[in-house]
Parts: sequence; structure tokens; C-alpha cells
Amino acid sequence: MSNELALTESTYYILLSLYEPQHGYGIMQKTEQLSGGRVRLAAGTLYGALNSMTEKGWIRLLPGEDGSRRKEYCLTEQGLFVLRNELDRLKELVYNGETVMGGKENG
Repeated sequence: MSNELALTESTYYILLSLYEPQHGYGIMQKTEQLSGGRVRLAAGTLYGALNSMTEKGWIRLLPGEDGSRRKEYCLTEQGLFVLRNELDRLKELVYNGETVMGGKENG
């Protein structure tokens, strides 16, 4: 297991949404859909996160059409690596929880 820090839920869902190239509004919709409505991204939060992830090299801006304001993003190899590491970390958390609790829910 990597020593990487855990991703926030928003960051995880943004990266997961970008498994296929997506524009900002599409990322917001996909994140809300994947989280069952639990994670709703405000535009400022989303674009701040996209800028941060771009600087880290996890995602990149795709070339846009001339005259279009619409920006489309995609995962980089590094972003896919980060996403896979987080998925492995989450699987380990679930496995350990089910092992300790015997796979039974409380209550």
C-alpha cells in the first residue's frame, strides 16, 4: 500500500468522473450521480479543485474548439495511478471493517 494521503471524497469523485473526458458541468453532474446526491460541487469548489489537480499533474485540459469557452478535462497517467491507489485504499478499509465486524451491520 502506498504512503499517499487519502483523497477527499470530492477529489475522489472528480477523478472518477474524469475516467472519461468531461467538461466542468458534466463533472458536477457525474459526481452527484455517482455519490447518490451526497456530493454536490459548487462551481468555485470544482474549478479550484481542477486547478489544483492540473498543477499536481493528475488531470490535463484538453485542447478546445476555437471560440468555445467550454473546457474539457481528462485524467493523466499519474491521475489514474492516484485514483487506483485510492480505490485500493478504500477496498482495504472495507475489507478490514468486514473482517473485524464479521460482515454484519450493527443494530
